[in-house]
Amino acid sequence: MIQGMLTIALTFYGISICISVIRIIIGPSLPDRIVALDMVGVTLVSSIAIISVMLTTTAFLEVILILAILAFISTIAFSKYIERGVILEYRRDD
Repeated sequence: MIQGMLTIALTFYGISICISVIRIIIGPSLPDRIVALDMVGVTLVSSIAIISVMLTTTAFLEVILILAILAFISTIAFSKYIERGVILEYRRDD
């Protein structure tokens, strides 16, 4: 019963990732693409968590942590790029 529910959840997560990839490709604006990219990251993290439960292992927990951190940092970097056009600012005090 639980395995069936987890399989259905993975199927819906797969559909969600496909829809998000379509939004990334044909999104009307850059902020829409960034939100879709963040959604792909969050969906991948939860999909890996479901796979970890299905396989009854904790080996994927490090992968989940690293992927979540990378998704968060990429979202912040893209948002800063939209706001100012640069990601890193260099200040020179002469």
